[in-house]
Amino acid sequence: MNCHHCQIECKRFGKDRHGVQRFRCRKCKKTFLEPHQPRQRPLGRMYTKLDDATEVISLMIEGNSIASIKRHAGMHHTTILSLLNVAGERCESLLSEKIRNIPCEDVQCDEIWGFVQKKEAHKWPWEAHDNKIGDAYCFVAIERKTKLVLAHRLDRRTDEDTRKFITDLRRATAN
Repeated sequence: MNCHHCQIECKRFGKDRHGVQRFRCRKCKKTFLEPHQPRQRPLGRMYTKLDDATEVISLMIEGNSIASIKRHAGMHHTTILSLLNVAGERCESLLSEKIRNIPCEDVQCDEIWGFVQKKEAHKWPWEAHDNKIGDAYCFVAIERKTKLVLAHRLDRRTDEDTRKFITDLRRATAN
């Protein structure tokens, strides 16, 4: 291995904490790593063990509450919520990447109403323009025969949000 600056052959200089070989130039004393692919971290910046994360997600799938998962797994509740957030983001990106141009004959669309903190009619006047509080709609498109969820969106019930959902559905279907 040659130095990037001096073009002189370098000496091995130990390994970094991930086991990648380091080198040191004999002339300019600069250190650098050998070319390598960066390590993929399945949980992003979280330091939680993968086995513990798998256990927490399986407990959540089983329908356990955050408090019961906290007692069972011995994790802090913010760690559990962060883990669920990372898993949800990864699932969403996987679905948007893999579900493309699916041939469909019959698609069923529906919307599910819910609210965040309080219903829209119960908002105070100073909360009227706060979109983080109030009604929330989950739009879902399901292929009727296979029960595959083609598109989903959690948003307000506006023309713009409905158009975004329709765009996601067009991207997912081949027709």
